[in-house]
Amino acid sequence: MNVCMTPCPIAFDLDGTLIDSAPDIHACVNTVLREFHVSPLTLDQVRSFIGGGVEVLWQKVTRATNTDPARMPDMVSAFMARYHTATALTRLFPNVKETLEILAGRGHPLGICTNKPLQPTKAILDHFGIRDLFGEIIGGDSLPEKKPDPAPLRAVLAGLGAHPANPQAIYVGDSEFDAHCAAAVPVPFMIFSRGYRQTPIAELPHAAEFDDFTALPALIESAKSVA
Repeated sequence: MNVCMTPCPIAFDLDGTLIDSAPDIHACVNTVLREFHVSPLTLDQVRSFIGGGVEVLWQKVTRATNTDPARMPDMVSAFMARYHTATALTRLFPNVKETLEILAGRGHPLGICTNKPLQPTKAILDHFGIRDLFGEIIGGDSLPEKKPDPAPLRAVLAGLGAHPANPQAIYVGDSEFDAHCAAAVPVPFMIFSRGYRQTPIAELPHAAEFDDFTALPALIESAKSVA
């Protein structure tokens, strides 16, 4: 694994890592389902569908509701019309902003690598006043590839100044998509245990696990010697 001998770039996933956005996504999904006369889903169901991007979300929604897949494009369009500005129910996980400011203050270039579309990604970062902390932001529609393909993470890290062939960097996320993306680059992966993952953490490749963002700066310092 790579070693961070200087303040290395740190990329973050968004949904389920920095933000608890499941309530807003759930609300948007159910609004659309009701418009199309389909029975709504529970918050736990929708939360379990998050991580692969909008298309994957709606593939899972249509299967769960036994909806004709031919209706999916119209449902996705109706969803996106709301999703672009859905911030009312979303919250930062505890201590996220303070931790990001600590890392930035130590000289770490910070970036976002998410499967969430770019426009709602920027909207939610602006909503919480943290967009300026990130030097590079790649959304799920920024490139042809999405996580777990390594291309989005490589693009973020390159934008933060990491060497393309040997990025001395760290990725922080919560899901299977994130773990396998980091392994494919490869860079050390630190997993936030309170996210939206379906696979047990022990079954995912990771360098460290944490459930409180106040622990992250020390884990990153440790990565300089053990990553």
